[in-house]
Amino acid sequence: MSNQPNLSVLVVVHNEADQLADCLSCLTKADELVVVLDKCTDTSKEIASQFTELLFEGSWDLEGQRRNFGLDACQGDWILEVDADERVPSELFDEIRVTIAVAEPGYFLIPFDNYVGKQLVRHGWGGSWGVMAAPRLSSRTAKRWGSQRIHPSLELLGEKRWLSVAIRHYVDRDLNDMLDRLRRYTDARAADLLASGEKMPPMIWTLRRSFGRFVKCYFFRKGYLEGRWGLVIALMAALYPLISHLKVDISRRHGASP
Repeated sequence: MSNQPNLSVLVVVHNEADQLADCLSCLTKADELVVVLDKCTDTSKEIASQFTELLFEGSWDLEGQRRNFGLDACQGDWILEVDADERVPSELFDEIRVTIAVAEPGYFLIPFDNYVGKQLVRHGWGGSWGVMAAPRLSSRTAKRWGSQRIHPSLELLGEKRWLSVAIRHYVDRDLNDMLDRLRRYTDARAADLLASGEKMPPMIWTLRRSFGRFVKCYFFRKGYLEGRWGLVIALMAALYPLISHLKVDISRRHGASP
C-alpha cells in the first residue's frame, strides 16, 4: 500500500454555504482535501473547516487563476477537481484508486449526470451551456487553466482517457436559476472580450452561430428527448454568444457596463 499514489481533491468556492457541506461530505475518501475560498463573504470558510485544515483564502479576478492556485496547493500525485454543486459517489473513488495505481501520468475525463432541480437531464448539454464530461482527474503538472473569466481554456498533457462512473452535477435549481446563470455567464464573457480588445464579428455571423448551437443541442445532442428542459437548454446555449455580443456592442458604443 505504500506505493499507492496519493489522491488530492480540490474544491474552489465562492459563497457556496448552501451546498458546500453536502459536497465536502462526499469527499472523505481522498488523502488530501484542499479548499480555495475566493472572495467568500458567507459561512463557506466555517463549513469547510469542519472537513479540512487545508483552506486557502484569496481574491482572484479570473477563473483560471484561482483554479491554478488550487492545483499548485495540492500535494497529491493525482488531483480530482470538484465544484460545490457536484457530488462524487463512493464508486468513483474506488474506480480512481484502481486506475491511478497503474496509470501513466496525464489526465482522465469523467462523465456527468446533470440535474435541473431533482430531474436528471441526460441529453442536450453543450454549446458552453453544460458538459457531459470533463477532464477532472489529472496528475500533478498535467493540467493548467487559461486566463479567462468564464470557461477558461485548458492545457492538458498526455492522451485522452476516460473513467466510467459519473459525477452528479446539480446544474440549476429551476428555470429562474438558469436565467440568472445566463446573466452571469454573458457578463463574464463580455468582460473577457472587452479586456482582450477583440474585434467582434458581424452580427449576422453571431446569429448564425447561435442558430447552429441550438440545432446542435436540440437535435444532434438529442435535447428533444428531454421535453421542455431540452428546449430550454438549447435556447440558453443559443443565447449565450448572442447576448455576450450585444453586451460588448452596447458597452463599446455607449460606455455602459456589460
